[in-house]
Amino acid sequence: MTVHVVFREEELAIGEARLTRIGERELVVYRLQDGYYALNNYCPHQGAPMLAGRVAGTNVPSDVYCYRYDRDGEIVRCPWHGWEFDIKSGRSLFSDRVRVKSYPVVVEDGAVGIVL
Repeated sequence: MTVHVVFREEELAIGEARLTRIGERELVVYRLQDGYYALNNYCPHQGAPMLAGRVAGTNVPSDVYCYRYDRDGEIVRCPWHGWEFDIKSGRSLFSDRVRVKSYPVVVEDGAVGIVL
């Protein structure tokens, strides 16, 4: 496995995302409160660009007629059909069988790299 340095830490603020290319791959790097996460830029449903998706939270299980919103800033929604994915793992919130491919991110001496 190789680490591909894509930018410096100070180039991406918390809550921001950036598109990067490594060879033929288009990846989105998200910077959350607790670190960096990289996902494939394409939704597995019909290929929508994940970078264009809204980053927010989601409704979580709660009592009847009671709505609880949680995980703010950790969920990205496909811009075409609203499918929700966990930025930290790439897993969809609706099925264990659907996910956006995720990649490990490392930070060393201020350089942010993706492991492929």
